[in-house]
Amino acid sequence: MKAIRSIIKKEFLSYFSSPIAYIVIFTFLLLSGFFFYSLVSWFNSVSVQLAQNPYYYQQININQMVFAPFFNNLSIVLLLMLPLLSMRLFSEEKKMGTEELLFTSPLSVTQIITGKYLASLLILLIMLVLSAIPAAFTFIYGNPELVPFLLGYLGLFLLGAAFLGIGIFWSSITENQIVSAVLTFGTLLLFWVLSWVGYSAHGLWQSVLNYLSFFEHFDNLTKGIFDTTDLVYYLSFAFFGLFLTHSVIQSRRWR
Repeated sequence: MKAIRSIIKKEFLSYFSSPIAYIVIFTFLLLSGFFFYSLVSWFNSVSVQLAQNPYYYQQININQMVFAPFFNNLSIVLLLMLPLLSMRLFSEEKKMGTEELLFTSPLSVTQIITGKYLASLLILLIMLVLSAIPAAFTFIYGNPELVPFLLGYLGLFLLGAAFLGIGIFWSSITENQIVSAVLTFGTLLLFWVLSWVGYSAHGLWQSVLNYLSFFEHFDNLTKGIFDTTDLVYYLSFAFFGLFLTHSVIQSRRWR
């Protein structure tokens, strides 16, 4: 564990030795703030318009009208931003020529991959916690449901964990960070839009495509529905990416 902690610390600090972490975090928070402000403003406007009609006024729900679309918007932002975080994890080592030093160290491949991956997860966690601060004020001035709010953020974290698992794999394939980011984005986008194809399919194919889609599992969590199937899906995706990364790095280490 001490070895993994040292790798996490090294990788975490190295993120802030270049502008990329600052840019990703700032852009994510800027967009999350914009989306949240826009949705809250729209919700307030609708509330004022419906205040004179008690029946319709009681039907409005801040979780459905603000938080659900807020989480959906943030999921798209993560789709765009996280490939920029994962692209450097191994690509930079290859480009800087430090990969050989890493491989000849007493650290195991599992420790190296785990440390790098957890460092990127830590950045993701910071992004999500900071974005939740403005949203948390709605619990002071309003009466939203807590469980859908927490499940929405859990969904974002699991989604991000899966994204980073795929990202670290592509980073281990190429030394070009831009190529790594593009390949990661393309892979994530493919699994995101599978549900769109599933809508036009029938029977077994529709079920398979919907299950493989990132969106379908995330949509359940934004609605406040917790299903262990969704949890297993995202964790499996993340671990599969780490397994592929381990296979690639292990083959190069003994080459």
